[in-house]
Amino acid sequence: MPTGPTWKIGDVTVTSIIEGDQHWKFAWLLPDITDDDVAGEPWLRPHFVDEKGKMILRIQALVVESMGETIIVDTCVGNDKDRPTPLFDKLQTGFLDDLVAAGFPTGEIDQVVCTHLHVDHVGWNTTLVDGDWVPTFPAARYLFGRVEYEHWAAADETATYGDVMADSVSPIVDAELAELVESDHRLTDEVWVEPTPGHTPGHHSLRITSQGETAVITGDMVHHPIQFPRVELVSGADTDSPAAVATRRESFARWEAEGALVIGTHFAGPGAGRLIADGDGWRFEL
Repeated sequence: MPTGPTWKIGDVTVTSIIEGDQHWKFAWLLPDITDDDVAGEPWLRPHFVDEKGKMILRIQALVVESMGETIIVDTCVGNDKDRPTPLFDKLQTGFLDDLVAAGFPTGEIDQVVCTHLHVDHVGWNTTLVDGDWVPTFPAARYLFGRVEYEHWAAADETATYGDVMADSVSPIVDAELAELVESDHRLTDEVWVEPTPGHTPGHHSLRITSQGETAVITGDMVHHPIQFPRVELVSGADTDSPAAVATRRESFARWEAEGALVIGTHFAGPGAGRLIADGDGWRFEL
């Protein structure tokens, strides 16, 4: 299933290109979760929880077509990369072939947006060619959040994530294709980023508004739909868990009020829905 769902938001089209679906124990990502939390949300099956009770986590890129611009949001894990996590180490997938087959040749991507600079959101920024990491999308501008970039440029997270900056970010900067942007940057009149910090210091989500319709691409400010009713469940990869919870509460309330289509960067199955307030959390209606 290399090509996932497609959504229309007014004149904007969003297409999912799937690198792969992974099945993880919930506690690997959300360490404070309980079995009762999962059992209490039967609507999670079958799209978001498998028959063994594991979460289904989608690794995908989202291609946004707006006003003549072709924009790819988050570029998955990538091939050939040395990663300490076996699930991500030296992958060999047909992602680029699938991207081209869906009608998006690499040379025709205009903008690349990374919601943040974690390993599974930057991988296809570069491709290994004759031993060197080269930009995969040579005609594109790569948009990195300024706060995000400055944080990771000063951090040493190679033991946890691998040398992500060296193989997936710095080659873009060296090729002079990178643009450091603030968290209100507009890609087109219909598409812009909005700040959603907490998972990482400079994390942002992508906002789409066209013809009176609104959608948001979440990035990792929410990893799994169980975090809608259980907003307090934090990821072990968060840099600031209290800020991540506060960001979710504020964002979910606003998105519900706007009637926004919420497209989850890691959501499997249909991948998108709308929020309805329910007690201390929200229901996710597909």
